[in-house]
Amino acid sequence: MLNSMPSLSALRAFEATARLGSVTAAAHELSVTHGAVSRQLRSLEEHFGVALFAKAGRGLELTSHGERLQRGVGEAFVRLRDSCAQLKRDVEGAPFLLACPGSLLARWLIPRLDRLHRELPELKLHVVSSESEATPGKDEVSATLTFAAPPWPADVKVCVLAAEHICAVASPQLAARFDPAQPATLFNAKLLHTASRPQAWPQWAGAQALDPARLDRALAEGQGFDHLYYLIEAAVAGLGIAIAPRLLVEDELRQGRLIAPWGFVETPARLCLWHAPSGDQRRSGRLIEWLKRELGDMLLP
Repeated sequence: MLNSMPSLSALRAFEATARLGSVTAAAHELSVTHGAVSRQLRSLEEHFGVALFAKAGRGLELTSHGERLQRGVGEAFVRLRDSCAQLKRDVEGAPFLLACPGSLLARWLIPRLDRLHRELPELKLHVVSSESEATPGKDEVSATLTFAAPPWPADVKVCVLAAEHICAVASPQLAARFDPAQPATLFNAKLLHTASRPQAWPQWAGAQALDPARLDRALAEGQGFDHLYYLIEAAVAGLGIAIAPRLLVEDELRQGRLIAPWGFVETPARLCLWHAPSGDQRRSGRLIEWLKRELGDMLLP
């Protein structure tokens, strides 16, 4: 009959052998014996009445008929595998990959990560550190939690969570040497800074009406760090005065390990969750609600 189909198992054995070029390799991949694959190939050649393989040294090569069959069968099995994998992901739920700058991850998210996993187990959250602003939907991430100033990327949905407030912080012992009513007195201490946030000190000093030239000299004589995490630890150790987002030093301020003698300055940046418009809106929404609960009174109205 013209419309008769060979068995699927025979086609599967043919596809594996054609792709791997070996009956032995196909048998290993399919977890069957060498003889079982050989029988399936013979049944397929009998079905079509033509040879599909020819010997080539120790291996096999496709005949012209085999090449013709392989083109259709190979494409069909690729589509079958993709369909099955997609269904499995849909049923089980693919991981929700959250990108987050290392300092925000280490100082704010990781201390809350166990609670997040317990309260949102269906999220299947995986977190990656990303110092660049990874774009959801393009950088293999589901969402990005970051401090960023507008304009934001046009091809992502942005949920603005909180304003960024920065503060100059010092250990209690060091802070006791300065006048809270006179921000300029901090120039008598070593200023700690990081290359990852070069705008922070100028933003804070501008809001305090401090002399930019004097700030530049103080920074040149200060101590630089590669990462904000080390900067904050240096401030806790009493090595100088650091500039940092309030969110990332909130625990130290509450515990009294750091003091912000001159208060907080709001910057143009916002703590945001970026997510792709075509992404999983249900899980993004659940994460946004969780973040809002954790942020509490820091949320923007």
